[in-house]
Amino acid sequence: MSVVIKNCHDGDTCTTITGEKIRLACIDAPELKGKKADPIPAKAARDYLNDLVAGEIVGIRRITKDRYGRTVAELSKNGINIQERLVALGFAKIFTRYANQCDWAKPT
Repeated sequence: MSVVIKNCHDGDTCTTITGEKIRLACIDAPELKGKKADPIPAKAARDYLNDLVAGEIVGIRRITKDRYGRTVAELSKNGINIQERLVALGFAKIFTRYANQCDWAKPT
């Protein structure tokens, strides 16, 4: 399956051109707003993710829906796991509570 990403709101949430909201599975990126906001790294993560996927066709592996009705999914582009890349580059960290949803994020 694949989708076209319209844009990403932050380092772990994107919207497709059809309006589907996608929460990137297994990662947690810094927050732009709220009590836990850390705007400088949050903007860097969002901008990197937008540069990587906005306007692009990406592969999607849908896992579930979250409490906000967003699709929780893994995204890939040219065979590269987007979440794994964000973690490797320091834009996000593995969300240990949900790491079991992604093979690459499971503790060894």
